[in-house]
Amino acid sequence: MTAVLPDLANYDVDAVRADFPILTREVFGRPLVYLDNASSSQKPRQVLDAERSFVEQHYSNVHRGVHTLSQEATDAYESARSTVAAFLGARHEEVVFTKNATEAYNLVAHSFGNAPAGSPFHLGPGDEVCVTEMEHHSNLVPWQMLCERTGATLRWLPLTDDGRLDLTDLDTLVNERTRILAFVHISNILGTANPVDVLVARAREVGAFTLLDGAQSAPHQSVDVTALGVDFFALTGHKMLAPSGIGVLWGRKELLDAMPPFMGGGSMIEVVQMSGSTYAPAPERFEAGTPMISQAVGLAAACDYLSAVGLDRIAAHERALTAQLIDGIRALGGVRVIGPDTIEMRGAAVSFAIDDVHPHDVGQSLDELGIAVRVGHHCAFPVCRRYGVAATTRASSYLYTTAAEIDVLLEGIVTVQRFWRR
Repeated sequence: MTAVLPDLANYDVDAVRADFPILTREVFGRPLVYLDNASSSQKPRQVLDAERSFVEQHYSNVHRGVHTLSQEATDAYESARSTVAAFLGARHEEVVFTKNATEAYNLVAHSFGNAPAGSPFHLGPGDEVCVTEMEHHSNLVPWQMLCERTGATLRWLPLTDDGRLDLTDLDTLVNERTRILAFVHISNILGTANPVDVLVARAREVGAFTLLDGAQSAPHQSVDVTALGVDFFALTGHKMLAPSGIGVLWGRKELLDAMPPFMGGGSMIEVVQMSGSTYAPAPERFEAGTPMISQAVGLAAACDYLSAVGLDRIAAHERALTAQLIDGIRALGGVRVIGPDTIEMRGAAVSFAIDDVHPHDVGQSLDELGIAVRVGHHCAFPVCRRYGVAATTRASSYLYTTAAEIDVLLEGIVTVQRFWRR
């Protein structure tokens, strides 16, 4: 199952693109320009081959059999966990496989909501949870539900006019009553990269736990969870070249072992009696039932691929493309970037609004030119309300995006302006 990985002395986007079969197709007779990577990424042959090889040659259930296939499947599954742990600078036993990042946030919120009185995770009236106004719904709604269930209070850090966090009242909003501060690393709609060090430092001052949404950072830059200093970190595989249906919750081992489980069933137990049960240590206690086995193998292959290409080189490549796109939009006129309009402290997702043209019309028109972008509220209704827009058009590049494709997008925006304003 060893994948053949790219050997790139220098960043060669054409060599990268050659690994992605879907990038050779056409849409409406035009070459596909895929700029919806913040929603989901395409998959290289190395990932497709790794998952296919596992299913064809080694598939069985894991942790349940003594026969050869079960042992091979278990070894592959646990090896995948080790690969992901190394990718994040973590320990093997700190990596919990989930179906996506959304499930990871719900897992933590559920554990806080179910913790008994006296537990460091217990929440009740008088306690507070703090998030930010730029959160994806997946890292907002679970905390709203938790506060409704426990009587805790939800607070949030607001946004500035230029798409950054307003930290003016940080010390007031994150205070001695705050039990957890959950915030996004890089915004999926604004592209904003948040000051993790500042937020973590304040949380530590008041004894609050921290959870970092890494769905838009782990695919695009080097991540070391230990260096970040957070207590929990989550990612989703489908945004980082891996199959859908696989995600990760990383947590400090001592915290995971102290948290109550999320779901009950097989694999997560230690001893089961009719009168009650005891639970396995982490990560098993959070992986009830048959897990996403082949998807975990695919995620490991994706981590290997990204590491071989080089996360720092990927980040530099995307940074140049983002600068090209923002500068190009600025030069067009009649188009507004929603979020930071510089490349400082931002990711590769760029949301914009074209004057007098609805984003859905923009998206459909660009699709007819072979350009795939995302339109809508991007699971971030509060952000759209903050900036007075019902929706935006979002273009997001990745390791296989070319400068020529950014030019095609900019030309497409001009075509859209001419068509809808005639």
